[in-house]
Amino acid sequence: MQDHNVFAGAFVDRSGERRKDPEWLARAARSDQCRFVPVWGDRCLVGGDPPHAIMLERSCAGPFIDDDHLIFLGLFHDRPAFAFSINREKPPPFTELGEFQDLRLLGTILPPDEANLAAHARALVLWHASQMFCGVCGTAARPEAGGNTRLCMNTDCGRVIFPRVDPAIIVLVSDGARCLLGRQAGWPEGRYSTIAGFAEPGESLEDAVRREVYEETNVHVGEVRYHSSQPWPFPSSLMIGFVAEAISSEIRLNDAELEDAQWFTREELRSGFPKLPFRISIARRLVDHWIGLGD
Repeated sequence: MQDHNVFAGAFVDRSGERRKDPEWLARAARSDQCRFVPVWGDRCLVGGDPPHAIMLERSCAGPFIDDDHLIFLGLFHDRPAFAFSINREKPPPFTELGEFQDLRLLGTILPPDEANLAAHARALVLWHASQMFCGVCGTAARPEAGGNTRLCMNTDCGRVIFPRVDPAIIVLVSDGARCLLGRQAGWPEGRYSTIAGFAEPGESLEDAVRREVYEETNVHVGEVRYHSSQPWPFPSSLMIGFVAEAISSEIRLNDAELEDAQWFTREELRSGFPKLPFRISIARRLVDHWIGLGD
């Protein structure tokens, strides 16, 4: 099994020191080695068989590029890589090369390095679209540091705005022989998954695990151990995975977040019911890890 979750992995040299060097960024964006990742609305360009992320040369991407709004992603296979946004209200371009698709459908299809790059590009493009103005004074903000921050244009304010990442816990709770899974009302029939929720201000991740599990299922949790994490660019979450030991078993849906929650044995999970989380998700990796402990 790979040592990272889908969309994760240190495949891009983010070259943070280059972000504040506008001359280097300008040369990189104009170089023959540079590649550009287009994001149409919230979708990424994919083509080929097997599918792969389409990265464009400047000669192809040029009509859609505004150099002041390019987003420097880093060095991808030693080539400078930039993302750029295309207005979803316009017809999708580059149809001769591929199709713009939902990244949720591509995570396990694309090569891991390309999935990581596409997730990075998508997340930053959507962040820029949602952060047009300073949250302090309301003045327009412009891209800065190669598109990795925004800067309030009010000289009396000058606030530097950083991309938002929302930390969320996701946890496989077990009592040894059984694991605890829940389902939301809007999910496909029969699908259950691990317990998850956003960390709150002033709360450690371990405390968030215990609170979320109790709020959603009434189950009390003892030991909490870190498993792995997954960037989840839909649009800007970081899923932080844990395994935890239950010290109670009575289920009650305290906050109505879930439609149902149940304890399941490994044999039940192998039987085909419940339907397990999609393989793209850290939730599935947590479940598969727990099932494997019984082998």
